[in-house]
Amino acid sequence: MPKSDFGFRYFFMIQETENKSKKGRQALYGAIGLAWELGYMITLPLVVLAVLGRFLDKNYSTSPLFLIAGILLAIAVSGLLVFRKTKRIMDEASKQ
Repeated sequence: MPKSDFGFRYFFMIQETENKSKKGRQALYGAIGLAWELGYMITLPLVVLAVLGRFLDKNYSTSPLFLIAGILLAIAVSGLLVFRKTKRIMDEASKQ
């Protein structure tokens, strides 16, 4: 085998390995980004609506009525947001 042939093969093997690792990193970063996004979709409505419910309960002396209502509403909102995000991801995957 000529030396120059080995050099080209080695170069292309390295390039292929680098491309695979880039794709793997991109997939990992995409998964981490999705996890953060879903975390915010669940956490923010829960915290905001629970705090709002607690505030209303204190002002109207209806404890724990508004707190429970806020938590239930947050569960519904979070579920809707996660459903829409999942549907969007599934639609993008089916196009590819």
